[in-house]
Amino acid sequence: MKIVDLIKQSNKPVLSFEIIPPNVGESIDSIFNVVDNLIEFSPKYINVTKHANEIEYVEENGEIIKIIKKKRPGTVGVSASIKHRYDIEVVPHLICTGFNKYQIEDILIDLNYLRIENIFVVRGDKKRYTWKETDEYEHATQLVEQVTNMNKGIYTCPTKEHNPTNFCIGVAGYPEKHFESPNLEKDLDYLKLKVDIGAEFIITQMFFDIEYYKNFVNKVRELGIEVPIIPGIKPLGSKKTLYNIPKTFHVNIPKTIVEEFEDAKSFQDEYIIGVRHGIKLIEQLLELRVPGIHLFTMGKGKIVKDILSAFKGIF
Repeated sequence: MKIVDLIKQSNKPVLSFEIIPPNVGESIDSIFNVVDNLIEFSPKYINVTKHANEIEYVEENGEIIKIIKKKRPGTVGVSASIKHRYDIEVVPHLICTGFNKYQIEDILIDLNYLRIENIFVVRGDKKRYTWKETDEYEHATQLVEQVTNMNKGIYTCPTKEHNPTNFCIGVAGYPEKHFESPNLEKDLDYLKLKVDIGAEFIITQMFFDIEYYKNFVNKVRELGIEVPIIPGIKPLGSKKTLYNIPKTFHVNIPKTIVEEFEDAKSFQDEYIIGVRHGIKLIEQLLELRVPGIHLFTMGKGKIVKDILSAFKGIF
């Protein structure tokens, strides 16, 4: 079932999780362990992230050799495994970085064969060590357009007739703006373009102050965007996480939360603070009657479970 239909048909906020595939060579059991730990809360879908190839330089016989490595492959396989093991909808991520339109089409064809109806389109990180594929897209709008075209039966070979796909497309929204955008207004212009092209739902980047989400939703609605806006939540389990997240995701953490973590006397204190703030943020969001709650697990389910234990029967 498509995510937008899950939301329409539910009389409760729709709960979902995001997980990351295991590192190359690791067992998928690590993913199953996370899902097993959280399935009691009746999630309606699970996102599976996609990661770009990376370049590593090694010395071999006196020469420097460039090796293209996939640190976390398996997005399609993990998605299919979760869907059929748990009978739950999955939303594999699709990225521009490191892929051209032909490779992307191959992935979409595989997903279509697997009867996976939902995808989440993002550009992907542009890091200096990331492999750049010839003719790869620069913007997520281009990727949304390709998926939309495939939904119309328009593939990369325009001279042939093709069966249309039936993907429900999700895209990312940034309550504090994408870090590369000059301002929030410009960032929202691109978001509107993605929706105009074919995106049907939005999952936000993490935020730690409810006012960011409220302001974002107000501005999005003022632009005439009516698709569901699902808040993305990242639990803070430690002081280390508190300081690492802004460096990676370019988000602001309120002063009051930082001060509480600074005053913590132990790792256990830090964990309890993180759980408490996760609960508070979800409570505030539920008061706004959000369409759902999307939790970024980062492959770790304990703190997510401890937070959701405060909401039994809500989802």
